[in-house]
Amino acid sequence: MTDFLTALGLVLALEGTLYALAPGGMKNVMRTALNMSDQSLRIAGLAGLALGVLMVWFIRG
Repeated sequence: MTDFLTALGLVLALEGTLYALAPGGMKNVMRTALNMSDQSLRIAGLAGLALGVLMVWFIRG
């Protein structure tokens, strides 16, 4: 549970950094996401999920 909360805190810190440093860029990312099809967003989400799992697996393995 501690590892999960640490990972969640890291995600929040990284996202917060992006919004703090480049709020306009993050708005553009959101606009782009709104214009993407559900299928494209799903594929991007699955790719991010797979990459994240592989990273954790290699780092922890």
